[in-house]
Amino acid sequence: MSKLKKTSRKRKLLLVLVGVIFGLLMTEVFLRFVGYSAPLFYAPDYFRGVVLRPNVAGTYQREGRNYVQINSAGLRDREHSIAKPANTIRIALLGDSYCEGLQVPLEQTFWWLLQQKLESCGQFAGKHIEIINFGVSGYGAGQELITLQQKVWQYSPDIVMLLVTTNNDISDNLRSLKKTDEIPYFYYRGDELVVDNSFRDRAAFRWHSSALNRAGVWFRDNLRTIQLLYEVQLLIKTKLDERRARNQTPVAAPAQVAKQSAPEITVENMIYLEPRDAVWNEAWQVTEGLLKEIHNEVNQKGVKFVLVLGSNPIQVHPDRTVRERFQSYVGVDNLFYPNLRLAQLANREQIDFLDLAQPMQSYADEKKVFLHGFGKEIGNGHWNADGHREAAELIEQKMCGEAPQR
Repeated sequence: MSKLKKTSRKRKLLLVLVGVIFGLLMTEVFLRFVGYSAPLFYAPDYFRGVVLRPNVAGTYQREGRNYVQINSAGLRDREHSIAKPANTIRIALLGDSYCEGLQVPLEQTFWWLLQQKLESCGQFAGKHIEIINFGVSGYGAGQELITLQQKVWQYSPDIVMLLVTTNNDISDNLRSLKKTDEIPYFYYRGDELVVDNSFRDRAAFRWHSSALNRAGVWFRDNLRTIQLLYEVQLLIKTKLDERRARNQTPVAAPAQVAKQSAPEITVENMIYLEPRDAVWNEAWQVTEGLLKEIHNEVNQKGVKFVLVLGSNPIQVHPDRTVRERFQSYVGVDNLFYPNLRLAQLANREQIDFLDLAQPMQSYADEKKVFLHGFGKEIGNGHWNADGHREAAELIEQKMCGEAPQR
């Protein structure tokens, strides 16, 4: 090959490279101009498996598409001083994604609305109410117990409130149902609950904690183009998983329909049934044990404990026929088995308890409003602004009659 041809090829490659770099630069400028962002909100944690990353801010691109800012302590909240201000009642809120509330603006979350409502309640005698939100998406009761022990007490709360959502909070406490090896689990050794921290030795956790992965996170934090590529890749994967699931579902011929057995009940829907096997019995046993551990620790600190039970989308669907069709599919007479079971636990353990699901169902029936979901997914997923507002109303009604004497 002649020297002239080699020079020409190098120039073409250089032009292609410059074009690619220019295109990426223009994409980055455009994404920043339109305000696009999709940062990584979570980081690995040695004790809880995963936590919110301090000081991260950007647009949450899933339900609701909402701008989110995480404070310097790694909480989806405003900044809070460690020392409790004078004339203040502090409420520490434990929970999962329903407390984290990335789907709605901060000012529309139930706990933000609640602190405003409680301040106007005569039972609190003019005290300032400060709610500190420790909720993190995906947390089960085990991670909430660890959060209580390691993070909550330094803020000197007067009340600890735990929001349980039965849609996945029972299954989240057992590895075989949660199906992830990257978090701690609790299990019974005899009569004692002990923690299994084997996730720390897993390759996935070591990778997420590595310097190389942290470098990748830095690039994602600082380059909107990488954020967009990550979101596109995740969307494609989700769509492929959905298509694969549809393709793997057999379609019975008409003559076979009558011979079919009852449809398989998925993990998230098994919660409406009394446990049928050792796995679900263990999930309930561990969950109830962890709730008692949380209650006992709070009691030992001389602090008031409130257990609040949230709603699942189908429980508060505003169309009764939809709920009844689902009940028939699952094979139950009502959708409140987990609520009744946790109410019985609260009664036995003398835990202050509030079930939001049943009054929220009545509200949805009366107002014909969806309390879960956004846009095309209305009726599914997390609380929307209406759901958060109604939850705040119901909790305020309970707490205004039971303010602590401090």
